[in-house]
Amino acid sequence: LLVSSMVGKDRIIFATKEDHETPSSAELVADDPDDPYEEQGLILPNGDINWNCPCLGGMASGPCGEQFKSAFSCFHYSSEEIKGSDCVDQFRAMQECMQKYPDLYPQEDENDEKSSKDLEAASMEASAAKEEEGSS
Repeated sequence: LLVSSMVGKDRIIFATKEDHETPSSAELVADDPDDPYEEQGLILPNGDINWNCPCLGGMASGPCGEQFKSAFSCFHYSSEEIKGSDCVDQFRAMQECMQKYPDLYPQEDENDEKSSKDLEAASMEASAAKEEEGSS
């Protein structure tokens, strides 16, 4: 005896012990490769961007979603020798939007920024020292 009922959006099915003893007649159906809601990864088989990919972490649907989509699309379809070098304006617009929502899009804080600048300066000094050693 199978009893099913709808509760909200969920369907509840009760099965008896006998239902579990008989082999299942369910058939597996191949996924539709063009279904944009399936987890296909970032790029769909047709080459389009899968904006529903969990790998984007919701960036495409947040308050800066349109700016993100514009910048990411530009980068994805860029055919410049330095990929994305033609997308500076779109990335700038995305960055400006994200700065308006610091709680949603955390920026590097001053301490992190200072450490990375110090690291960069130390790296440049080491390179300069190495060049001086090589030239003597």
